[in-house]
This record gives sequence, structure tokens and C-alpha cells, in this order.
Amino acid sequence: MSDNTHGGVAALFSRGRLTAIPRKAARREQLLNHLTETLFERDRGYTEREVNDALLTVHEDCSALRRYLVVAGLLTRTRDGGSYRRAA
Repeated sequence: MSDNTHGGVAALFSRGRLTAIPRKAARREQLLNHLTETLFERDRGYTEREVNDALLTVHEDCSALRRYLVVAGLLTRTRDGGSYRRAA
């Protein structure tokens, strides 16, 4: 996938780690789309622990990233919070 596909999200990373969660909504949305596509498979359920573990591979604040993904509608969560799924 080319850098242009995600508006240059590669610039947000250093040595495979996210340097900071973007404050600007549009930039954060680009990042969240990138994370969804690279970390989560379609048609597969994930436990909260699995979501956290995947997000920890790129940034230590996995709970903030998880929350952003759910609020953005990229990950759906069951009512009890026990299971997550990629929305698209």
C-alpha cells in the first residue's frame, strides 16, 4: 500500500512505533483507518485483550486508540465490551 493511500501516515511512525496520536481529527482519522486495515482482519472477533495487544505493537496508549476506533465506527464492540469486530 502506498504512502499516498493514507495521506502519508508513515510520517507519524518512527521505527514502527507511533510517535504521537494526532490531535487533528482528519489526521487521526487517517491513522485510525490505517491501523484498522493493518492490525485487524475482516470477519473475525477479537477480545479486548487481543485488541489491546495489537494496538500495543504501535503505541503504549492502547485504551485511547481502542476508544478512538470504536467512536469512529471502525471497530464495533458488543454491549458487554467483551468482543470487538472490524466494522468495514
